Amino acid sequence: MANVVVTLRIMPQSTDVDLSKIEDEAKKEIVDFCSSKEFKTSIEPIAFGLKAFNIIFVMDESKGSTEALENKISQISGVESVEVTDVRRAIG
Repeated sequence: MANVVVTLRIMPQSTDVDLSKIEDEAKKEIVDFCSSKEFKTSIEPIAFGLKAFNIIFVMDESKGSTEALENKISQISGVESVEVTDVRRAIG
């Protein structure tokens, strides 16, 4: 099976939420879910000071759906929503 590159967008509940805490906890959940150790993160301005947190990671496509991971991350304190914004098959 091939690897896939997954991008998650995590939206905080408000502008007051500490995105670095969400980042740490989300990375732990990803490691538990698929043992991925490589991440790329970015902060995306949305509107009125609200920022989305994007995290990109690689997982084996045999793992299947990321729904269980999304549910775990959505339970992190301060997280409003989690969505997969991109999934691509890795080449190489």
